[in-house]
Amino acid sequence: MKKINIKELKKKTNRYCRKNILFLVYVITSVINASLLRFLTVKNYFEIKPILADTAIIIIFGSFGYLIKPKKRFIYYMILTCIFTFLCIVNSMYYTNYLSFASVSLLATSFQIVDVGDAVVQNVMELKDFSYIWQVFALIFVYRTLKKRKYFDKIEYKKIDVIHNLIAGLIFLGMFLTTLTGLDISRLGKQWNREYIVMKFGLYTYQLNDIISSVKPQISSMFGYDEHAKEFREFYASRENTDKTNEYTNIFEGKNLLVIHAESIQNFTLNTSFNGVDVAPTLKRLASEGLYFSNFYAQESVGTSSDSEFTLNSSLLPATSGTVAINYWDREYVTIPKLLGEKGYYAFSMHGNNGTFWNRANFHKSYGYDKFYNYKTDFNIDETIGLGLSDKSFFKQAVPKIKEISEKNQNYYGTLIMLTNHTPWSEIDEHSDYDVSYKYETTNEEGETVTESAPFLEDTILGRYFKSVHYADEAIDQLLTDLDNEGLLDNTVVVIYGDHDAKIKKSEYLRYYNYDYENDTVKDSDDPTYIDIDYYDYELNRKVPFIIWSKDIKHEEITKVMGMYDILPTLGNMFGFKSEYAMGHDIFSIDENVVIFPDSNWVTDKMYYNQQKGEGKMLDVDETVSVDYIQKYCELAEKEIAISNSIETYDLIRKTKEQESLIEGEK
Repeated sequence: MKKINIKELKKKTNRYCRKNILFLVYVITSVINASLLRFLTVKNYFEIKPILADTAIIIIFGSFGYLIKPKKRFIYYMILTCIFTFLCIVNSMYYTNYLSFASVSLLATSFQIVDVGDAVVQNVMELKDFSYIWQVFALIFVYRTLKKRKYFDKIEYKKIDVIHNLIAGLIFLGMFLTTLTGLDISRLGKQWNREYIVMKFGLYTYQLNDIISSVKPQISSMFGYDEHAKEFREFYASRENTDKTNEYTNIFEGKNLLVIHAESIQNFTLNTSFNGVDVAPTLKRLASEGLYFSNFYAQESVGTSSDSEFTLNSSLLPATSGTVAINYWDREYVTIPKLLGEKGYYAFSMHGNNGTFWNRANFHKSYGYDKFYNYKTDFNIDETIGLGLSDKSFFKQAVPKIKEISEKNQNYYGTLIMLTNHTPWSEIDEHSDYDVSYKYETTNEEGETVTESAPFLEDTILGRYFKSVHYADEAIDQLLTDLDNEGLLDNTVVVIYGDHDAKIKKSEYLRYYNYDYENDTVKDSDDPTYIDIDYYDYELNRKVPFIIWSKDIKHEEITKVMGMYDILPTLGNMFGFKSEYAMGHDIFSIDENVVIFPDSNWVTDKMYYNQQKGEGKMLDVDETVSVDYIQKYCELAEKEIAISNSIETYDLIRKTKEQESLIEGEK
């Protein structure tokens, strides 16, 4: 066996490093930035697998620079460096806001960001998001230094170096592949578990895989249809029928249905007050009078509001690649507007923003709404707050339109989409005098009891949010009052739902729960009264309100866990309609419910489980669950996500109906 000559190896290594300084700087800085991103987001500090994967991709891409002459090679590495730096910045910002990673498919929705630019600046961007720019300056500094020393004049131009470096990249790739498990490969293929992929595969592998996932819908008609159609048929054929006749069956048949889409309102605001004044007194009252679902979760993905509209109306999960509103709006779905339309209902929707926002003008029509009233075409823009027409003006102008619809149609289904409570709430101080300071009594020098005020949440994001929720709550009260004055509540069921949480950072809640009014500071974490907020506290607090109210309904609080996709089956039981493709359940017919989120996490009445981390939290410390229990819902989550994606990607409902019609015609 030939002995390794250490001196000779060292000599060759030094020679290689001197010859490839710019390439090595590009590789090392790119690996450092990718690792830094993981450190600041998913916190996996000592994982070797993503480092191997990132290094392989960086070297493979970088090796093609050797096809360029040394003096011009810098341009190629600068382009790659700028792309990689941009990916780090975008993903850092995205993770801050969504606790997930950005997708190339989101480029299709990039125009939506223009309208929420202030929100990005105020609520998303942080200094750490720009810590990755150093890589660009490092490469420029090294290049200029080498250029001054006429380094590039001394470098030989050999195209064979491309092969040498490609082999090095493939060696790193091979080392990485040997570390993968079957679970790793499965999750890479499905792509929806983004945090897990970045943790195990690295940032650049994730982005490359996302590009592949993003182009799949464009070629879906060419590949994979038969397999997905088979899984789709088998899923619904084997699904247990949980429908039961219960006390709420058909109780609203023949009544109108008015749904209020309460932008960004979270459930905890119903039980929050400042100085004895409730944040949301109207919603709190309606919850105490109607059916109040106190453990209700939105199931939105990157499509936020549009995802919630889709899931509510179709009882399907949002797309995990792109958004239904932009990428799959023209598919066939069984929706509430269509099902009620079959019963003679006129379906309409109204919004105080442009019809182009989230492509609502198109997808509302495809969902079965007869008319979409929006912004400048249907409303007088007499007061704007934030992204569009203020909620109070919107509701005031909506009532006469609803009255006209009511006079022309026997029954109607209407959706009113609120807007003012959309982040960043920067203008709310001009329209809401709600006080989020802290009032307390103290004794002055004369021994008299006086009331003092500490700032508390004034001039904070969370403080502005509470003020905005209070404004939205007042708008809802105004709407219901005006509807009642017109006699429009006598035969109408009002449904109110929060479309998603407010996307407020955890640090804002730390001040809310740990305020020291005497010093106007946040208590230190070693204070015995300090309240910490962990990942599960934050996730569970993202619950949104869901209320079903009518004048003659009997109050009940339903504490069973419920998701957005359970609304269609639940209302269907009450109004007498049904979708055979619903993913959710009538909440009054199922013994144990589960809410599955688009990232594969799930929650039941017993526990919240994070599939990406492979861990969960019991909601009752005295409760225990078996491994089989967890496995059952993990498998169900993967299956429901896959089937929903197949329906959206391959237009399976339309094609199934076409096949059924063809078979029926042949008979």
